[in-house]
Amino acid sequence: MFAHRRLLAAALLAAVVFAPGTAPGAAAQAAGLRVAAASDLQSVLPELLRRFHADTGIAATASFGASGSFFAQIRNGAPFDVFSSADVDYPRQLIAAGDADAETLYQYATGRLVVWARKDAAFPIAGGLAALTDPRVRRIAIANPAHAPYGRAAVAALRQAGLYETLQPRLVLGENISQTAQLVDSGNADAGLLALSLAAAPALAARGTYVEVPANLHPPIEQALVVIAASRQKEGARRLAAYVRRPEARALLEQFGFGAGQDARR
Repeated sequence: MFAHRRLLAAALLAAVVFAPGTAPGAAAQAAGLRVAAASDLQSVLPELLRRFHADTGIAATASFGASGSFFAQIRNGAPFDVFSSADVDYPRQLIAAGDADAETLYQYATGRLVVWARKDAAFPIAGGLAALTDPRVRRIAIANPAHAPYGRAAVAALRQAGLYETLQPRLVLGENISQTAQLVDSGNADAGLLALSLAAAPALAARGTYVEVPANLHPPIEQALVVIAASRQKEGARRLAAYVRRPEARALLEQFGFGAGQDARR
C-alpha cells in the first residue's frame, strides 16, 4: 500500500534501567521488571519508573517500540513482565490467548495526535492537517499503520479530513512513533503526525511546533497495560500495574500530554 518511498528501519529499543547501588549477589533481582512499552511513553516512563523504584525498591527496565511488534514478540515468548501498549486491543488479544493476566488490564491513558514540523520549515502549520497540502510539504512521516496505533490513527484522520488520497503519495513510514519523530526532526520528512507526548517533550518542543489533530477525526488511541502470564516476577509486576493506577501516576501522564484513561477490563 505504501510502495512509494517507504522508509523502513529496525524499531528502536531504548533501555532505561533504575537499579543503583546493587550488590553483585543480588544481580538477578537488580535486573528487575522488564517492561515492553509503546514508544510514545519515552518522555514520561523513565520518571514514572524512577518514582516506582524510589517508593517500592523494585527496579524496572523499559524497552520502547511499536506496540504491534511487542505483541508479536510476547506471543512468541519474549520474557517481558509488563506490556504497556498504545492500543488496548493488543493486551486484550494476549488475554484471550492466555498470555496475559486479565485482572491486571488497565487503560492508563488516551494518546493524542498532532501535526509537527521543525521551526525552520518553509511552510506554516497553523492549519493543522490542511497545512500538509502545501506543495512545499514533499514528505509526511507517519508511524507504520501495520503495527503502530498512531499510524492507524494518522491514516484515519487523513481519511476523515478528506486528504488521504491527495497526501498518500507523500507518506513515509517510521517503524514506531519515536522513529517517525526522528524522520521529521532530522529533515528526512517535512512534517509528521506524532504523539503529543513526544512533540511536547523538551527536545522536540525546542526545535519544532505542533497543532493538535481533533480527536473526533480518528478512533481513540486507548492505551493499556497488562501483566504477562509468563512473568517470573508476578508480584513486582502486579505492584507496578497497581502503581500506575495511583492519582500521582495519572497526573504525571497527563502532565506529559496524555489524555485521561479508564479501567479497560470488559
